[in-house]
Amino acid sequence: MEVLSLLGDGMLLSLQPLNLTMILIGVTVGLFIGAMPGLGSVNGVAILLPITFLVPPGSAIIFLAAIYYGAMYGGAVSSITLGIPGASTAVATTFDGRPLARQGRASLALVTAALASFVGGTVANVLFTLFAPLLASVALSFGPPEVFALMLLAFATFVGLGGDDIPKTIFSICFGLVLGAVGFDQISGAPRLVLFEYNGFLQGIGFLVLAIGVYGIGEMLWTIEQTRGDVSATTPKMTVKGMASDTKEAAKKGWKGTAIGSFLGFFVGVLPAAGATPGSLMSYGVAKMVSRNPDEFGKGSVDGVAAPEAANNSASTGSMLPMLTLGIPGSPTTAILLGGMVIWGLVPGPRLFVDEQEFVWGLIGSFYISNVAALLINLAFIPVFIWMLRMPFTILAPVIFVLSITGGYAATRDMFDIWLMVGFGIGAFFLRKFDYPLAPAVLAIVLGPIAEPTLRQSLLLSSGDPAIFFTRPVAGPITVIALILIFLPLFKALRRMRAKAKEPAS
Repeated sequence: MEVLSLLGDGMLLSLQPLNLTMILIGVTVGLFIGAMPGLGSVNGVAILLPITFLVPPGSAIIFLAAIYYGAMYGGAVSSITLGIPGASTAVATTFDGRPLARQGRASLALVTAALASFVGGTVANVLFTLFAPLLASVALSFGPPEVFALMLLAFATFVGLGGDDIPKTIFSICFGLVLGAVGFDQISGAPRLVLFEYNGFLQGIGFLVLAIGVYGIGEMLWTIEQTRGDVSATTPKMTVKGMASDTKEAAKKGWKGTAIGSFLGFFVGVLPAAGATPGSLMSYGVAKMVSRNPDEFGKGSVDGVAAPEAANNSASTGSMLPMLTLGIPGSPTTAILLGGMVIWGLVPGPRLFVDEQEFVWGLIGSFYISNVAALLINLAFIPVFIWMLRMPFTILAPVIFVLSITGGYAATRDMFDIWLMVGFGIGAFFLRKFDYPLAPAVLAIVLGPIAEPTLRQSLLLSSGDPAIFFTRPVAGPITVIALILIFLPLFKALRRMRAKAKEPAS
């Protein structure tokens, strides 16, 4: 009852005129920041951080958190309407959101994304409120073996459920791991895989560069090659009746993906250094694994939109937990928020809930208000997003290219990354032409920099003994499940061979 009382006080505090104004402005700004390729929540929060010095510290943090919320909703917009992830967290949304838009069902995809984001945010808020101290201690107990086992499970879902062409899936994962290893070694600090001795590779390959190149430029080139520029513009109509119908369909077909993303996303978000991007990609893989029709994924599955969108919103709330309770940022965006709190004299950690009780519960209360505001504002702007799809392709293609280039340059301010982005776009075009899956490579370049140091740290802890991944109580079951998924295609192949061997006899 004490928790509910504190939460009620926090929500009343967040509904004060100044704080409510900050929430509404922050969510709206965040929605458009998230929808702009190349910006995302990290850059948006960092750019707008100086503005917050005009308001009290509590209102400032509420404003930045609202931007974060809005950006999580907005990331799906460009993924669905343009095929360009507005942020790395929305990459998985592109897999099925873009095919739905091409089928003339952009409104369904956008409504599904909004509703899944709302449910994921709500579930995460409730879990955050009820179990913050307990979950913080659990996350703190996660060592390198547990984190590596979790990353291995993410790769295993793509191998075990990658269809019949498993070699191409494995190649795609290995290719992503190689790209993720470019730059300086995280342990020794020595440069490695510096291709052609270009100094630009020393800083590594930015995920944003890869995402925009693959899903912006690469997708545009593929569309041009397939259609020869003769693209029939999708003209979905947005009405109140149509939105009600889309809402009903989204709830009916997307409930399983929403549930998976809501809980898995929060769990992954709580883990320090994980964040919303791995959470969304992992939720997509799990949703595909448990689906009755896994073949629909990648072709316009509602569950394929709901799972990653619920996950990234749930994870964004979950990443706040280690920041507030332990002082450990759970994502790049929360790292910016952590810096802002320190500037304002607020020290994150267990004492924060005691010393700054009003601030903490006011912030938690704002999560609930921001989530509702983001849903309503997002649904209100869906007709604007739909309008983007009505543009002729002769206009849309140059717009996509310009957005990709300017968005990439705005984020990195480095022409080397722009040329690299174009190279990735051309490479993605040829990979798709030869039927190589792109999603595993994207997953690998995200999780590779997390998996590699945790693997090496785990082996150092065990003096090189890999049994550490099986003997630890949490890492053991996760590793076993991952290995089962990895060898699942082999079991299926053996079963088919046996079935073929029995056919002549019968």
